[in-house]
Amino acid sequence: MKIMLTLPSTLTTTFVVAMEHLSFDAESFVPWRVGGPHGRTATVSLASESLRVTHHPSPWKPVGIDLPDTERTRLRRMRQHVVVSSTASPHELPGSVQAARAVARAVAAESAGLLIDPVIGGAVPGCERCAAEPPNFRLDDGWLAWDTQVHDSATCPPWDPAGTGTCACLRVTSRGLRRFALPEITIDGAACAHNLCATNLLRAVAHRLVTDHLAFTSTHPHAAERPLDDHLEIQPSDQSFLSGGVAGLPFGVRLTPCDDLDVLRQAGGVHRLKVAPTPGTGRISCLRVGPPSGFTGSLNDWLCATQGATRTSLTSPTPARALAA
Repeated sequence: MKIMLTLPSTLTTTFVVAMEHLSFDAESFVPWRVGGPHGRTATVSLASESLRVTHHPSPWKPVGIDLPDTERTRLRRMRQHVVVSSTASPHELPGSVQAARAVARAVAAESAGLLIDPVIGGAVPGCERCAAEPPNFRLDDGWLAWDTQVHDSATCPPWDPAGTGTCACLRVTSRGLRRFALPEITIDGAACAHNLCATNLLRAVAHRLVTDHLAFTSTHPHAAERPLDDHLEIQPSDQSFLSGGVAGLPFGVRLTPCDDLDVLRQAGGVHRLKVAPTPGTGRISCLRVGPPSGFTGSLNDWLCATQGATRTSLTSPTPARALAA
């Protein structure tokens, strides 16, 4: 079965840089101080006004942002902020958002500011060796975050390392796929002990979704819809970042639209993942991820099987049995 995804004509992504004070003109700063592989795209986008850099001489008020205590304390001391926003068509991804984040990184470096990505709900990860935007796009370079919730009505038994399938309280939902004109993805009903397994599974699914989606939009620049198979095959390349570069086994997942957003509304903080337009207008905002049709075990059995794919491929002559649909 095909799931029809509505593609918007344009997408806007925003980054915020909070600082104590700004000693330079942020907009004129861009053409001269943003170099590297994204410099030309940033300069052209700024000239066409698809990229905007706006200085606000006021503190930035975070809403739905998850920051460590040290960064939250730092943010309270900052009295000004700069907003970097990019508006582009889906077929211009990922270059448009990379250029916007490159500009935001440069502003943050020059002003000793704190760079925040409202879409993922947190600060942009970085390090001294990678202060500039990486030249090549990789989804795990801070483009996604994960919201983990436990059902409000959950009554979990005492934690038992051997009893990982004794509850179904966990819900994990992505933050950031909407930036690429994709629905967010969620897995619901796993055992609390499978938090890492569920997140890793969704990371692999997100990698496959984004890879296929960018390929589609680049070859169909004027498409208003995109057909998506409700059964998705996760390839070894989608798992290599989880296993130190070791190729795992392919396995299938089933995608179910949940555009009524019941999953998102039920979790305490997950409502902030709601994206426009509202339900009923034809765009799917969320996809549930589950075992493929024909899998006879529980959700927890399936999670264990998918996470064991790489290890099994190295030790078992018939590893596909655990993942067979």
